[in-house]
Amino acid sequence: MSTPAQPSKASMPHDASAIYRRYLSAVMLHGHAGARAVDLGATDLYALNILDLAGPMTPGELGARTGLTTGPTTRLVDRLEKAGYVRRAADPGDRRKVIVEPVDRPAGLDQALAPARRRIAEILVGYPPEQLAVLFDYFTRAAEAYRESAEELQREG
Repeated sequence: MSTPAQPSKASMPHDASAIYRRYLSAVMLHGHAGARAVDLGATDLYALNILDLAGPMTPGELGARTGLTTGPTTRLVDRLEKAGYVRRAADPGDRRKVIVEPVDRPAGLDQALAPARRRIAEILVGYPPEQLAVLFDYFTRAAEAYRESAEELQREG
């Protein structure tokens, strides 16, 4: 298997790592602020996002995707169920299993996230279609790379 090509140093800003780390930190900070704005913890909002994107799943799958062990995952689902955002239901494929289904979203979530969405849209509108295609290809591929790397770290830990 060949090693992926590295971007040439000439094509990268000298502070590329710092720029990218600032970006990731800002995204994480916004996630925490958005969660607080709707009276949730960041992990709770993250779990709701996972369920919204992937659909119903077992608590074990949700735990794996959030990086939580069994006990914290149970408490997470308990909190979200008590708040009315998820429900536990029998798995239609195997009634011995339980699945966690999203049933509602925090009131005010869209309003809390609207300023960042507006600002990001203002940035994106400045890019021509071919550059947008590159950006969204990157987002798609980078998300998978981070997910795979997280799974690798979890297996090693």
